[in-house]
Parts: sequence; C-alpha cells; structure tokens
Amino acid sequence: MAEIKVPELAESISEGTIAQWLKQPGDYVEQGEYLLELETDKVNVELTAEESGVLQEVLKDSGDTVQVGEIIGTITEGAGESSAPASEDKAPKSENTKEEKQAEPAAQQVSQEAQEESKSRTVASPSARKLAREKGIDLSQIPTGDPLGRVRKQDVEAYEKPSAKPAPQPKQQPQAQKSQQDFEKPVEVQKMSRRRQTIAKRLVEVQQTSAMLTTFNEVDMTAVMNVRKRRKDQFLEQNEVKLGFMSFFTKAVVAALKKFPLLNAEIQGDELIIKKFYDVGIAVAANEGLVVPVVRDADRLSFAGIEREIGELAKKARSNKLTLGELQGGSFTITNGGTFGSLLSTPILNSPQVGILGMHKIQLRPVAIDEERFENRPMMYIALSYDHRIVDGKEAVGFLVTVKNLLEDPEQLLLEG
Repeated sequence: MAEIKVPELAESISEGTIAQWLKQPGDYVEQGEYLLELETDKVNVELTAEESGVLQEVLKDSGDTVQVGEIIGTITEGAGESSAPASEDKAPKSENTKEEKQAEPAAQQVSQEAQEESKSRTVASPSARKLAREKGIDLSQIPTGDPLGRVRKQDVEAYEKPSAKPAPQPKQQPQAQKSQQDFEKPVEVQKMSRRRQTIAKRLVEVQQTSAMLTTFNEVDMTAVMNVRKRRKDQFLEQNEVKLGFMSFFTKAVVAALKKFPLLNAEIQGDELIIKKFYDVGIAVAANEGLVVPVVRDADRLSFAGIEREIGELAKKARSNKLTLGELQGGSFTITNGGTFGSLLSTPILNSPQVGILGMHKIQLRPVAIDEERFENRPMMYIALSYDHRIVDGKEAVGFLVTVKNLLEDPEQLLLEG
C-alpha cells in the first residue's frame, strides 16, 4: 500500500487546499496519472500517482486544508479485481464430496467476511467518516440522499438526531436563526478561494507594515502611438509578436530603476537589499484572482523579447498553468488598470518590493501646446506607489518624471536601455 502525501511545493508554501479529486475511491490509476488538484496561495498544482494501483481511500475531501507531508489518501497495488474465480475454474473437478462439504463452511465464512468488509467500505466523505467515528455510528446504517450513494456529513448529523435524547436548547436555536435573518432580502454565500484569501491578507499586511505613498504624473502617448503605427506590421512580420505598450513601459521602468536604485530594493530587518538585477513583475488578472508573473532580466531583453515573454506568461496565468518559479523573486511591478478602463488609481505595493507603477486608460484630452494653441492628445495618467521608509519624495518624483520623459521621446529608450 502506498501513501499519497502532499509534496514539498516551495520554501514559502507550507499548506494548500484540495480544489478537487480527479480520481475517486475504487478507480485504477497509472503511475504519473493526475490524482487531484491542490490550490496553493499562488498557483494550482496537480499531484500525480507515484505508482500504479487502486485509489483505496481518500482521507481529505475537496475544500480541506492540508499540510506539506500530510497523508491524504492511499493506493493499493493491483487492478482492484480478485483473481479467485479464475483459479477456481482451473481446479480439478475430481474432488470428492467430503472435501466439498468441508469447503462449504469455509466458503460461507469468506462470504460473511466479504460482506462485513463491504460494509466497512461504504462510500463516504472524509468529514462524514470522521464524524461517524466520533459518534460511534456505523456508516452502513446511514441513509443518504446523494444520487451516487455517498454518505455526507449532513447525513451523519441527520441520522444521530432521532436517536439523541430531546434536550431543549433555547439559547442556541435563536442564535442560529438570528445569523440567518441578518439579511432580510436574498443573498448568496460563497467561500473565498485560498488565493483570494491570501490576496486579501497580503494587501492588508502591506498597508499595515509599509509607509505607502503615491505620486502621479501624466504622459503624452503621441510619440509611442506613432512609433507603433509605423512599425507594427514590420515588427509583427520579423518577430511573430505584436508591438504593444508594455515593452515601452518596461524599458522605461528599467532605465528609471538604474537612475533611482532604491526603488529596486527591499527591506530586511535594519538592512536595505539593493538589487542589481531587473526582474519586472507584470500584474495579470486571472479568473482565480490577480497574479504577478515575472519577466526575468528585462534589461537584457529586446522589445520583441519582452512582448513575447509577457504574452506567454499572461496566457499561462489565464489557463492556470503558471509555476511557482514564474511568480517569485520580482524586484519591481507594473500593473495596467487601463485595460479595464481605469482612468486613475492608487496601486498597492507587491511586498517585499518598495515600488509599483500603475498604468491607466489612454484618454484624448485638450493639451496646451503654447500660450495660444491647444491640441487633443492621447494622454495617460501614471501612478507610482512607493515605500516612504526608504524612498523619499524627491526620488519617487524623479523616477516618475524619467519614465514620462522616456515615453514621450521613445528614441531615448534605445540609449537608456
């Protein structure tokens, strides 16, 4: 018998939540075949069978939290079917009657043991098994309304009520009723996913443990849009990837980080860790929540390399295929709320980083060209949130002005990058 254990996932991950079992008790699985999907704080991981056999028992159900190294099920060797009938057919038929009569009680005994074993194998959820053990209830005696005949926790709770001695509980019932009557109109209660819980926890922690401040500026996107318009067809033909805005912003951020290195740092105790590499996180909105995959060594990549890397990471994020390595170790983050129509916002730091740049919607606005002339220009508000504990306002404003100047004269990016 082989135990199914939660494997080591990453240094910072010690537990996860079972999203769903892909196999059910009694199913035969091949070595390397997917058994279940485990949801962690950052990504979903599919666990595989380490050897072939029958999934004998599931100890943890969907929605249960499990620790690294914890046993969550067992697999037994074999195909799950007894070979006894085949061996009986091959037995010689010249057995005498006396031996057959002696074998009958043994057969009856085996049959009785099989029935008892069958009862003990009643299909039930782990939570139902646990409750039944605590209450001393035989699972095989519990009726269930589940169409597959699976005993659920509520079935165990409902079964013990008739046998329990009636005892008035005036204090508990009104309390339960009160919680259900908090809303007079219809509501839907949904359990937060593990990732959403982690996002919520980390966002609150950032605001409680950092001195976050945001400064704003605006960028005239005319020059960048003209470059894209002139070069987009040739760029696509040569590189097989579209020329977007993210490569311009990533290049501008890297150049600004080189001028203002404290925005590429983090705090560890009473020390500053100033990073000499430029791994830029790009925030991506996935179905399960916001994730920030990292473009490694962005300073060494071409425009095409950046666009290609961002495209592949975004595709993985939306199909839930990102690995933990692709989410860890970023030094600065860029987030683009403009794709959803946001005109202005205050981005929250991605701890332990001390800087994050927020992009927004490009909006035509009248801009003063000189004292007498106005023109409608494609303008974008940009926002820099930073940790004021190590970054002063002068550096933050200087960083943002550098990004603005580089984007308004994109030819400089070739020199600064």
